[in-house]
Amino acid sequence: MLSLHQQLKLGLKLTPQQVQYLKLLQLPSLSLEQRVKLELEQNPMLEVAEDLEPVQEEVEAGKEESDGETDKDVEKQEERKEDEGYTLEDYISDDNAGHKSPESLPQNGEEEYESPLPASVPLTERLLTQFRMLDVEAEEELIAEEILGNVDEDGYLRRDLALIVQDLNLTYNLTLSVERAEAVLHKILNLDPPGVAARTLPECLAAQLRCTNAPPALRELAYRVVTQHFDDFRQKRFDILLKHLHVPQETLKRASDLIQRMNPKPGEGEFSAQENYVTPDFIVNRDHGEFIITLNDRNIPPLRINNAYKALIAPKGKKVAQDAKDFVRKKFEAAKWFIASIHQRRETLLRVMRAILERQHQWFADGEVLRPMIYKDIAEVVGVDISTISRVVNSKYVQTEFGVYPLRFFFTSGLTSESGEEVSNTAVKQRIKDLISAEDPKQPLNDDTIGKILNQEGIHIARRTVAKYRESLGIPIARLRVKI
Repeated sequence: MLSLHQQLKLGLKLTPQQVQYLKLLQLPSLSLEQRVKLELEQNPMLEVAEDLEPVQEEVEAGKEESDGETDKDVEKQEERKEDEGYTLEDYISDDNAGHKSPESLPQNGEEEYESPLPASVPLTERLLTQFRMLDVEAEEELIAEEILGNVDEDGYLRRDLALIVQDLNLTYNLTLSVERAEAVLHKILNLDPPGVAARTLPECLAAQLRCTNAPPALRELAYRVVTQHFDDFRQKRFDILLKHLHVPQETLKRASDLIQRMNPKPGEGEFSAQENYVTPDFIVNRDHGEFIITLNDRNIPPLRINNAYKALIAPKGKKVAQDAKDFVRKKFEAAKWFIASIHQRRETLLRVMRAILERQHQWFADGEVLRPMIYKDIAEVVGVDISTISRVVNSKYVQTEFGVYPLRFFFTSGLTSESGEEVSNTAVKQRIKDLISAEDPKQPLNDDTIGKILNQEGIHIARRTVAKYRESLGIPIARLRVKI
């Protein structure tokens, strides 16, 4: 049986304006710049304010004209306000003048100059140029192009060579063999840099050893290690290597050092300056002992309401269709909220960065000691929710005297020492790194020993925590750190 009943309940719901503000808050500077450009394309009510002074002049002019209005004009404006819900002053008021930070204005009349980036030739093109100088046939050049086209950013060929040959035969109606492709791959491995297009790490190291200028006997021994006993070498089983190779320990050490000087990722580092450059969202400078925080938004254009559209609302002697008025009203509200969201984003970012600076003042002063700090600590100081702090920290960077760091770097959990003082996990990781750097390479410290040393120094830490910190530092276990 159907029935109707009423139910009263409370709930929280974000408005579209709040959702827009939260989305803008988590964007870094470069993404915000693109978002502003997109909004300028989609909303005709927005425009870039090249100079904010004319806006102020228009406001003053509007005030002078309003002083000379007759009672009849005032009545007409009141009727228009009742019909439309807003007046022309909404379009040209100071509140809509735009957003422009003092830091983004030209200093001393000088324009910002961005130096051009030098042209660079991709690694693939350089290798193909070298390959064409080997007096090869057209089919071999085609195979080389296909192989280098399947090399990843580390310089390894991740696709099966038989599949590459199959694709070439089907596409160009050829009868290439895998053996011929192997011969082409061998030529590529010996180009500069050697080892590019290798399928495995031993193959990459072997190609580099063939091109090294080390003594022939030492080079031959290192070549045998990586081609025949690489698993024992990787696991640091030097006693087994000495048994199989029948060489003195000192000779094996020299071969091991030669192998470790090779590049395991020959294609790494082939990035342009644009791809490898981090744009900081904050800049922290020190002036006479005082820290100055600057929000790096100089590339964000100043925005204001497009005054040209006021003719659609109050034309002289003409009528405007209602759908045009509704469209302008909708875009007008969207433009006002977008500008307000950028203002609010700027204020929130500066408040959060200021709170981080006050909490980590010692680190910004000497660049060494970080205090334990979590999102909740900053949220309580700023007076916002933890999720807001998370959005601010997301993908944001700060430029300091000691380099460019992500904001997440300053948030660390802590351990308690015997004196009751909290020590950040970053300081503990650095201490673990220092202990491992000073260890005996023939008898490296295991996690249990490192934990005992830290406990003797007054830092209460478990062995599994030492293992977790060591792994986060990219340091292998003790057995893999053994050196002969």
